Amino acid sequence: MVATAVVLTLIIDATAAGAAVVPTPAPATLVSTNPADHTPHARNGEARAFAEIGGVIFVGGTFTEIRPTSSATWQARPYLFGYQRSTGALVAGFQPDLDGAVNSLEVTPAGELIVGGVFRNVNGEARRNLVALDPATGATVSSWEGRSDGGVVRDMEVSGDWLYIGGAFNWVNGTQHAGLARLDVDTGAIDPTFAVDIAVGRHDVPPYVWTLDVAPDGDTLVFGGNFREVDGLTREQIAMVDLTGTPTLVDWDSNHRFAPNCSWRTFTHYVQDISFGDDSSYFVVGTNGGSGWPTAYCDALARYETATRGSGLNATWLNFTGNDTITSVVVRDGIAYTGGHFRWLNNPNRSDNAGDGAVDRLGIGAVTVATGMPVNWNPRRSGGSALPAGASSWGSAVPVLWFGSDGLYFGHNSDGMGNEYHGRLGMFPDAGGRTIVPRNPPTDSTGYLYLAAANGDLTKVPFDGATLGAATITNQPNLVDAGAVWRVHDRIFWARPVAGTETGSRLDISIFNGSSVGGPWESSGYNSWFDALSLNAAFYLDGRLYYTRSGSGNNQLFYRYFELDGNYLGATEFTVPTDGVTWSSVRGMAWVAGSIVFGSSDGRLRAVPFDPTADVAVAGTSVTVLAEPDPALDWTNRSMFFAAE
Repeated sequence: MVATAVVLTLIIDATAAGAAVVPTPAPATLVSTNPADHTPHARNGEARAFAEIGGVIFVGGTFTEIRPTSSATWQARPYLFGYQRSTGALVAGFQPDLDGAVNSLEVTPAGELIVGGVFRNVNGEARRNLVALDPATGATVSSWEGRSDGGVVRDMEVSGDWLYIGGAFNWVNGTQHAGLARLDVDTGAIDPTFAVDIAVGRHDVPPYVWTLDVAPDGDTLVFGGNFREVDGLTREQIAMVDLTGTPTLVDWDSNHRFAPNCSWRTFTHYVQDISFGDDSSYFVVGTNGGSGWPTAYCDALARYETATRGSGLNATWLNFTGNDTITSVVVRDGIAYTGGHFRWLNNPNRSDNAGDGAVDRLGIGAVTVATGMPVNWNPRRSGGSALPAGASSWGSAVPVLWFGSDGLYFGHNSDGMGNEYHGRLGMFPDAGGRTIVPRNPPTDSTGYLYLAAANGDLTKVPFDGATLGAATITNQPNLVDAGAVWRVHDRIFWARPVAGTETGSRLDISIFNGSSVGGPWESSGYNSWFDALSLNAAFYLDGRLYYTRSGSGNNQLFYRYFELDGNYLGATEFTVPTDGVTWSSVRGMAWVAGSIVFGSSDGRLRAVPFDPTADVAVAGTSVTVLAEPDPALDWTNRSMFFAAE
C-alpha cells in the first residue's frame, strides 16, 4: 500500500508540474569501468579532494598514511600528498605539514595550490583553514593573503579571476562573511562586492555551506548547506546567485522540496553535492537523508534548469535510490556520475529494498543528463578477493568525484572499486570509455504504417502523413502474438506473452530493416516487473516511452523514461497534459513528424499534433480523421508502428 501511494503521488505531481522542459538526449561519453592500476593508496579516513598541476595529481582528505603500490610500505603523510599522474609515483619533494583535514583543493592561474579545510597551522605558521602552497615543495605562499578566520572551509571553486569559498565560517580575511565569500584568486584578497550571507541553521545547528558550484560560463553560483535563509530571504538548503554583475541572490527557490525533514531527522542537511552541466544550462543535485517523498527530495538525484525563476520549483527529473545515501555528483559529456553508499538507482517505490525497476548500482553509477536514467556503466564499489588484509570492503561515503585531464577520479572511505583494490582513491580513465549515441524513431514525414497480426503477418501501408496507399502483407515468423510495438532507429520494441504462462509478458527487441523482422531478444531483465501486454499503444521519443494502457485510470496519455543504453525502463509512471482525446479507446499509435497517428476502438485512424513541451501537449480540437473503418485494415490493432522503409 505504501509503494502504491508513492507511485500515485508521483503521477499527480508530474502532471501538476507540467512538461515545460523536455531535455533532448545528445551524444554522451562514458569513462572506462576499469580503474587505472597505477594510482596510489591511502588508509585511515577518506580522500575528499583532487587537483592537478603539471602532471601531478594532488589528493587531500582525512587519511593519515599512503603508499604507491599495494605491496609498498605505508608512509605517514597525513591529509595531503601528490603523485605523478602517469606513473603513480609519489612526489617526494612535496611535503606540507598540516595539522588538520583537507576538504577542498583548487589551482590558481599561476599554478599554485589552494587548500581549504579544517586546520589551524600549516608548515609551522598560523593559517586557519585556507592557504596557498607551492606545488613543488609544499611551502606556504606567504604573499597569498586568504584565510578563514572564523571556521571551516568546506568547498571551493575557481572561476575566472575569482575563488569562491563556502563553509562554516563567519569571517574571511578579517571581514565578516557568513558561509560564503569570494576572493581574488591570484592574491587571496577579499572581494567587497560579494555580500551574500547565510543564516538560520536547521535543527538548531549553526548555518554552513556544504557544497557549491559555479557554472562553466561563470554567470551563476549554486550552493547548498544547512541554512534556511540567504540575505534575509527564505532559502531552504539550496540557493542561486547571479554573478554577471554585482553578485545577487536570484529569484529561484525549491524551498518546498528541501524544507521538510527526511526520515533521518538527525541529518542537519541533505543537499550533499551540486554539479553544473557542460553548457551551464542545468545542474544536478545529489542528496541523502532517508525517505521523504512525496514532499522532500531525499536520497535522490535531481536536475534543475539554470534559467528558471520563481518559487515552488520542481526538478526536471528525479532518480531515487530507495533511501540510500548519495554523497557526490559530477557532470561531464552528457553524463552525471554519482557516488555514495546506495545499492540501486531508478528505485522510487521501495525503501531499503529493490523495488520494481530498480537497477543495481553498488555505490557508484552514471545517468544520462537528459532523463536521469541509469546507463550501462556499472563498475561497482567493491574489491572482491583483491582486497589485502585489513582493507575495508565497504564504507559510508564517496566524498568526491572529480575530472582530471585523463579521467574520473574518486575519493571514498573504503578500499574496493571495480572489483580491485583502490585504497581510498582511484581513477576511471577516459581511455577505454565509449560514446552513447542517442536513438529515436524515424524523423521522415513519409514512410509506412505497419500492422502486425497474431500469426506473424505484417501489413505494410504507404503513408505520407495524410493519405494511405495500397497495403501489402508479408509473413514475419519472428513477430508472433505481438502486443504494442514501437520503432526506434534500426529496431522495433514489442510486447509479447511469456510462453507457458497465462498472464506473464515480456518486452522484446528485434532488428527491423523494412523487409524482415529479426529474432527477438528480451530488452532487459530489469524490466520483467513491467506488464508490457497492458499497453494498448506506444511510441518512443527523446528518452521517453509514451503509451496508453488498460487498467484503472487509463484515460490518459502516459510516459515512462526509457534508457536505450541498457534498455532500462523508468520505475515511475507520469501523465502527459492533454485535452479532448479519449485515450482509453486508442489502439496502436506512432509518432510521425511531430504528430501522433493513432488507431481507435471505433476502427478509425486519426492524427493529432504533439508538443511535449506545451502546457497542453495534445489538444483534441486538432484531431483529424485519416481513415474510416476498413475491413481490410484493422485500425484497432495495438501492434501499429511507423518506419521510413
